[in-house]
Amino acid sequence: MKPKPTMQTPQKHLFQIELIDIVSPRHELVKLAKLIDWQRLEVEFKQHYGDKGAGAKPIRLLAGLEYLKQIHKLSDENTVAMWCENPYWQYFCGMQFFTHEPPCDPSSMTRFRKRIGEDGIELYQSILTFSHLYPVALAHFKHSFCT
Repeated sequence: MKPKPTMQTPQKHLFQIELIDIVSPRHELVKLAKLIDWQRLEVEFKQHYGDKGAGAKPIRLLAGLEYLKQIHKLSDENTVAMWCENPYWQYFCGMQFFTHEPPCDPSSMTRFRKRIGEDGIELYQSILTFSHLYPVALAHFKHSFCT
């Protein structure tokens, strides 16, 4: 099924901490999150999803997790575990509120890589290259996505 859009609610939640209130706007991931054309990624990658079945995780979440995995050279499992502990990672992946719960099963990341394929990898690389903040990570994408 098509992925769920990344939703932001204007209403505050009484017992949840809004990430924008705890992250520094000067942090590299906060800056990068504002530079990446997430809307374009969602439009381009949505074509790789069908209309049947359970709703998929948001593309921004999976693309963000994949990026964090590559720059930190982590396994899918460790990426998901680290995400639970880091508000900057959660903000980067489009979350509005901090949570200690895993965003997905690590196998969702594997399925995402298979789903977007080579064309998706190249598009992702071009969007990240445009952001200019993490050029070191780009060399890892081709190798890691294809293995």
